Amino acid sequence: MKQFLYLFRGGDAMEHLSPEQMEAHMGKWKTWMGGLAEEGKLAGGLPLGKGGSQVINGGSTVTDGPFAEGKEVVGGYLIVNTDTIESAVEISKGCPLLESMNANIEVREILAM
Repeated sequence: MKQFLYLFRGGDAMEHLSPEQMEAHMGKWKTWMGGLAEEGKLAGGLPLGKGGSQVINGGSTVTDGPFAEGKEVVGGYLIVNTDTIESAVEISKGCPLLESMNANIEVREILAM
């Protein structure tokens, strides 16, 4: 079994939802992630804060974020267990984040060292 990382980008339109809409949307996340957990495919994941720092130039420069336009901001991550990247991509298609047209999920294999 391999592990794959989902990097969630965009989805900033969710900030403009009413409390009722946000609760319904979060319910979709809980259902989706709960199903992954029941299948033994969920290894972990959390949302990320909007701010942060970026260390560049050999550590001599530190800049405060966010670092890109709203559609490119990494909002969270998830790690899933599955056999192939094709399977990981298929699983990602059920993610509620994709209900926002400004969102995307980058799927990357986590390599053993």
